[in-house]
Amino acid sequence: MQKITPFLWFDGQAEEAARFYTSIFKKSKILDVARYGEAGARAAGRPNNSVMTVAFEMAGQKFIALNGGPAYKFNEAISFVVSCKTQKEVDYFWKKLSAGGKEVQCGWLKDKFGLSWQIVPEVLGELLSSRDAARSQRVMRALLRMVKIDIRGLTEAYQGAQTRGGKS
Repeated sequence: MQKITPFLWFDGQAEEAARFYTSIFKKSKILDVARYGEAGARAAGRPNNSVMTVAFEMAGQKFIALNGGPAYKFNEAISFVVSCKTQKEVDYFWKKLSAGGKEVQCGWLKDKFGLSWQIVPEVLGELLSSRDAARSQRVMRALLRMVKIDIRGLTEAYQGAQTRGGKS
């Protein structure tokens, strides 16, 4: 068992969310679904035998989703970073996770459940940590003009070329 497991609070979409996430990432599956019994359902204001928690694995990482009610909502204070090797991978996760959600800026999005994600190419860290401050600053300026991150645009900025900027 892993030492730390993210526990995600949903109003009533825990199973739908777990199925959505496991459909997107490789090495993912539903592990267990626990249902509210009569006493727990009454205390939680949920229907008897409705889904209480869903244990699932996403990209090899275990999570638990809870149908806890409307008391808490996701916000940007917590987000999940998806590290991508290629633009094709960035594009795939961006399209899948932003479907029904909201595109934000600099590789951030909110999925249809309100959970924040950062879809980030691995090369970004290298480009931003260049010993050449001018290069890093050009990369940051290019990044700030992007919604979905464009690796080519970042690389061009690093090399000093004009960036395409704008929404990718």
